[in-house]
Amino acid sequence: MTLPEETITQSVTLTQPAADAVRDVITSKNLQGYGLRLFISGGGCSGYQYGLALESNIRAEDLVTETDGIKLIVDEVSIKYLQGASVDYVEGLTANGFKVINPNAESTCGCGQSFNSTDGDSANSCAGCG
Repeated sequence: MTLPEETITQSVTLTQPAADAVRDVITSKNLQGYGLRLFISGGGCSGYQYGLALESNIRAEDLVTETDGIKLIVDEVSIKYLQGASVDYVEGLTANGFKVINPNAESTCGCGQSFNSTDGDSANSCAGCG
């Protein structure tokens, strides 16, 4: 897929720690040829929620970026809400996991897994975090 220069500069990125974590999972589960799909869906307590999945199916409409050989795949609908975002992997005292840093999020819930977009086009479903 050939993208205009404007889209390329607003792509979604994967940090090196996140690429290393994805590589570890792909290797341990013997999933060669897979990448990390980042997507959004409705229903988060702040409007939208992030989703991550290992996937080998890349569609022509997907935006694909690569960090150290690990593909990050974003569908054509989700990219509207994720332009300029990055996926990181953080280690803490109580938990380790992936974190989406999204400059398009106007507000987020306490757990950081859902957000309200700056476009005002979200439907809150305040079911609470967790």
